[in-house]
Amino acid sequence: MASMAVARDVVRDLRHKIAKIEGRLAERFDETQEVTGIAPRRVSGPAVLRTGVERLDAALSGGLPSAGLIEVHAGAVREAGAAAGFVLALLRLLPAPEAAAPLLWIGTSEIFREAGRPYAPGLAARFGLQPENLLIAEADKLLDALWIAEEAARLDAFLAVLLEIRGSSPALDLTATRRLHRRALLAGRPLFLVRAASEPEPTAAPVRLLVAPAPAATRLTLAGPLAGSIGPPAFQITVSKSRTAIPAAFTLEWNNDAFQERRDQPAKDTGVVVSLFADGQAAPPALREIVAFPERQGDAAGAEPARQQHPARRRARRVG
Repeated sequence: MASMAVARDVVRDLRHKIAKIEGRLAERFDETQEVTGIAPRRVSGPAVLRTGVERLDAALSGGLPSAGLIEVHAGAVREAGAAAGFVLALLRLLPAPEAAAPLLWIGTSEIFREAGRPYAPGLAARFGLQPENLLIAEADKLLDALWIAEEAARLDAFLAVLLEIRGSSPALDLTATRRLHRRALLAGRPLFLVRAASEPEPTAAPVRLLVAPAPAATRLTLAGPLAGSIGPPAFQITVSKSRTAIPAAFTLEWNNDAFQERRDQPAKDTGVVVSLFADGQAAPPALREIVAFPERQGDAAGAEPARQQHPARRRARRVG
């Protein structure tokens, strides 16, 4: 028993030294029960966040974690809006008491400049996020954005923390994501890491989703599909990392209140938007029969006679 107590003291001292080197508060290590098993402070509320889509929840072993780090990847900067919109739709599914807390949206100046800034009226209309519940923090450098995220992740006053960045950086390594994941677990809140134009890298997040925009279907009415209309926004979701380690892909539609899986894919528009030809055709006409013209035979009948050469051009020319 004495040897076990000495071993615990040694481990605690080592953790304190590591915390001082990394610039963290060593006292926060004493709030956990184990090194690998972290007990969140807030025990109220569901342990997982269910999306409402049975197949997706099954692939995620019941749903997304309600606390900790969750990665959402977009393949290109132009798809960052779909990734952020999917996260906002997930936050809409939280219980009513949780939805009253504000959302902290952290982003670098680079991603806000290229992907656009959050538009509060649109977020309120589509995802029910009121402007007074949206806090935006913009940082010029990624290190500053990470510092804001780490300090905010330890607080339980936010609905969630959304960190949006572009590309990959050595500053966001496995150690940095461990700090984000640990602080979010202690606060009992989710922290979404939205990365655009970046390849998946090793992180401490237990779940990683690849999000891309999907073609919108036509709007449904009582009389049937409305031709030429645009239906609700759709997302192409690919489970890249989860506790089940089962890769799966889904197409989800968001109707402002819930997700709905779409099994039948709408036909892709393979034609051009603007006609390439003056006659309105989208493709060149097919070749018809080829007719060969006869060769010109001297001064044949009906042929135009050769023009007489000017006398001045018949003079001898200097050579050399």
